[in-house]
Amino acid sequence: MNRLCGLGLGMLLAAGHVSAANTLRCGSQLISVGDRSSEVLQKCGQPAARDDLGYKRSVNRREEYPVEEWTYGPHSGMYQYLRFEGNRLVEITSKRGR
Repeated sequence: MNRLCGLGLGMLLAAGHVSAANTLRCGSQLISVGDRSSEVLQKCGQPAARDDLGYKRSVNRREEYPVEEWTYGPHSGMYQYLRFEGNRLVEITSKRGR
């Protein structure tokens, strides 16, 4: 039984190396997928890094919009990566520091 629990715990820890979320706490504020970049700046402040990832085309291919990734942290050994497409937050991921 202990061996099975140990194996399950090991798999859980390996799978938890990178995690995704729909919300992130910045101090006493919460940000969520769908928020505008200006709201995130107001609640979380300037990121440690901002990376331009290029452009993405809309479904109808008539528009292109910028894609950026903002990095916050480390906070308690975790980095938070926020992906923006066209000034909207579309993904929040967290990863242990390097």
